[in-house]
Amino acid sequence: MSLGRVIPILECVYCLACARWAWKRCLYTAGHESENWEFASAEEFQPVPHLCRCILAVYEDDLRNPIWAPSGGYHMNPDWVILRKDYKETHGQSTPYMIYLDHENADIVLAIRGLHLGNQSDYAVLFDNKLGQTTFDGGYVHNGLLNAARWVFDAEHEVLKDLLKRNPTYTLTFAGHSLGAGIVALLTMVVLQNQDLLGNVERKRIRCYAIAPARCTSLNLAIRYADVINSVVLQDDFLPRTTAALEDVFKSLLCLPCLLCIMCLKDTCMVEEKMLNDPRRLYAPGRLYHIVERKPCRIGRLPPVVRTAVPVDGSFEHIVLSCNATQDHAIVWIERESQKALDLMLEGDQTMEVPVNQSMERQEMLAR
Repeated sequence: MSLGRVIPILECVYCLACARWAWKRCLYTAGHESENWEFASAEEFQPVPHLCRCILAVYEDDLRNPIWAPSGGYHMNPDWVILRKDYKETHGQSTPYMIYLDHENADIVLAIRGLHLGNQSDYAVLFDNKLGQTTFDGGYVHNGLLNAARWVFDAEHEVLKDLLKRNPTYTLTFAGHSLGAGIVALLTMVVLQNQDLLGNVERKRIRCYAIAPARCTSLNLAIRYADVINSVVLQDDFLPRTTAALEDVFKSLLCLPCLLCIMCLKDTCMVEEKMLNDPRRLYAPGRLYHIVERKPCRIGRLPPVVRTAVPVDGSFEHIVLSCNATQDHAIVWIERESQKALDLMLEGDQTMEVPVNQSMERQEMLAR
């Protein structure tokens, strides 16, 4: 058979495979991933909007004269900022971060900002990984993010130890977005492996909130550290679902057909069961909080709801074909929608409470 006859046949097979894949992806929506999860409570979700604002504050040069402040402001005291480090001070080993002594919430916060699209050192950290390259505590982790986490720990553990010593009742919280979320997740694991260097701080005083994180831990580590690490994902966010090589994905973001082609070939040619059973496969770390605000065939945004679980069989395995896949990754949108979700939770809790005045009036009527 001549080459001229073979090529059209291959093109037809490829087009049919792409059509099948696109049909499956169009029927697949982000809400299906967490539809069987339980609803998050206001108490456990309450820190998320505030920590999003702490991360946003890292982008500001001067908190007293903010440029990027969200609606309602940051609700932060500039005098409580202990230190800030920009790209010059981190030498490209990590994205910029700050340490904030939150007296109002009795908390010591280390917040790390997300990826800077114009900074080559951030790409170097993100792309520094191969499948199964680095082991940690009996599992696998992202090599570049682990190196960044260790650098931050070496640079700041003395400062954190001093703050914990001077504030023995305060919690220690690590918060980050995107690339910074992966760094704080692994930084939390490094801290838990070196608690003696922080004055033997108790595990229950340490917590982490990874906002829109990259996949950075194997499933066994994600489950083991779920009591400390929490990941927050807004609806269709692409990064926690990115299982292809991150370098290929970010290069393909400039060419949507290229990205779709890569994902189509991967999903079509690889056996999903074999892929999911690979112990080297990386996942979003810890307990997951999924903010859902859109449904298929519905126009506009719905009141956001938050579902949570510790997925023992993996989660967010497929990129969602959505025009909001990149917008849902933005920290500005996550802060806004998480605050809306929290407000709705608090309103629901108030409506469920027994009115105090009503019970008092009942007692008075019985007394009469």
